[in-house]
Amino acid sequence: MAGHKYKGYTNDGKPLKIAFDVDGNDTPEAVTPQHDVEPAVRHTGLGKGLSFISFGSGSSGNCAYLGTPRGGILIDAGIREPVKYHRKKKNPERQDVPTLDQAFDVLERNGVYPDMIKGVLLTHAHQDHMRCLYAAVSRCHCSVYCTMGVMGQMLQRCRISSRIRDHHVSIFKEIPFRILDMEITAFETSHDVKSVGFSIEYEGERFVVATDMGIITERAAHYMSRANHLMIECNYDYKMLIEGHYTQMLKDRVSGEKGHLDNKVAAQFVADNYHDGLQYVFMCHLSKDNNTEAIALQTMRQALEARGLSVGDGSNAAFQSNRNVQICVLPRYNVSDFYILA
Repeated sequence: MAGHKYKGYTNDGKPLKIAFDVDGNDTPEAVTPQHDVEPAVRHTGLGKGLSFISFGSGSSGNCAYLGTPRGGILIDAGIREPVKYHRKKKNPERQDVPTLDQAFDVLERNGVYPDMIKGVLLTHAHQDHMRCLYAAVSRCHCSVYCTMGVMGQMLQRCRISSRIRDHHVSIFKEIPFRILDMEITAFETSHDVKSVGFSIEYEGERFVVATDMGIITERAAHYMSRANHLMIECNYDYKMLIEGHYTQMLKDRVSGEKGHLDNKVAAQFVADNYHDGLQYVFMCHLSKDNNTEAIALQTMRQALEARGLSVGDGSNAAFQSNRNVQICVLPRYNVSDFYILA
């Protein structure tokens, strides 16, 4: 089975530089979708900085909002479409993530309205990242920003209206572009389709999205290591994967260089590249079968604490205000808390 690596480190099922103490026999906990639960707001009002919320993170669907006081963007649009867009009753959309309508209801309760969303950033053309893309851009009257390669694969491989091309703004890897008062740079990631991450800068703060990657390449590491707020894939626990029920072919795909990221590799990267400006680590895209929230958090916490860093749980409770960094897992099925990142 191929191992994960970055900057010379490999992971073949053995610990990397840090001795992790994680029970690989833990099993994923049952999750009951609670899409109608209003998320907690970490600070009063939208504030003056970046605001962030996730509406699902995993193979069932991925979508998040990032914005400033002027408005914002969606990052991917892979949650359920509104009911009116369902075409095949014999193949209904997944019922374990929110609908786009529910996502917009949550945003409006937090002061963000559809006309404030000025674009959708698309990382790659897998259904769990673009299932409701056409519905989202139609509702917001905005554009989808992706590379020509991602757009081409979406039109060739995915069930989506060809009219999505009317909303397309072509972007290029490592050439910055602007939406509202955010400067955005796409960078290539290592996945089994054409895929990018995003570095989003606002008033000197960088929010970096790095999901669906088998390895952390040198160029991806360049942007990820400069983040103040890092959304990083922690897809699987290696022990759970190799001892799990997946076929060997699927195990090889997940763990390969074009697959997904191991908890330990993600944690090792964050620990090795920690800097004083890093405030939040949002752990995303956890596997339902090969990971648990507890294992992912423990792995990340141990890596950071091995560097002598104090770690908070993202709640911004008063007693945690002096922690070096906050870490939290984005819910697989449910809406996350609403974070004001300044």
